[in-house]
Amino acid sequence: MKVSDILRVKGGTLFTVSPDEPLTRAIDAMAEKDIGSLVVMEHGDLVGMLTFREVIQCIVANKHVVGNATVRSAMDDHPLTCTLETELDEVRRMMLDRHARYMPVMDKRVLMGVISFYDVAKTVVDSQNFENRMLKAYIRDWPAAEDQQPSAQL
Repeated sequence: MKVSDILRVKGGTLFTVSPDEPLTRAIDAMAEKDIGSLVVMEHGDLVGMLTFREVIQCIVANKHVVGNATVRSAMDDHPLTCTLETELDEVRRMMLDRHARYMPVMDKRVLMGVISFYDVAKTVVDSQNFENRMLKAYIRDWPAAEDQQPSAQL
C-alpha cells in the first residue's frame, strides 16, 4: 500500500502558515480547526512543519509565554517528507525512527497533502480487518475434501 492510497481516502484539505506569522495566530488556527499540525510554506516552498510538539517546546523554552514569537522560531525546519509512491511500511519506519506524528507528502516541490501517524495506523488496521474478513469468508466456504465422503455400510 502506498501513501497515495491514504490521501485518496483522507482527502486533500491542507492547512498552511507562513514562517513569519505570529505563533499566537498559528496556535489559534490549530485550536480552531482542531488540527495537530500546520505546513509552513514560503514563496510556494515547504520550509517547515509546526506541530503541537514544537509549540509546547517553544512555550516551555520561553518560560510559558508565547510573546512575539513567530512560527519560524518554533517550527521544525527539516521535516520528514514522503512522496505519493512511498510504501506504507517505509512511512511507518520513518515516523517511528524520528518520532514524527505528521509528514508532508510531496510531488517534487508540490505539497500534495499531510499524513499523520493516526492516518497510517488507521489504514493498517482497516487493511488487517479486511484481510481477516476475507480469510474468514474463505474458510467458511472451504470445499469439502473428496476423500471424506461417508463410508458405505456393510
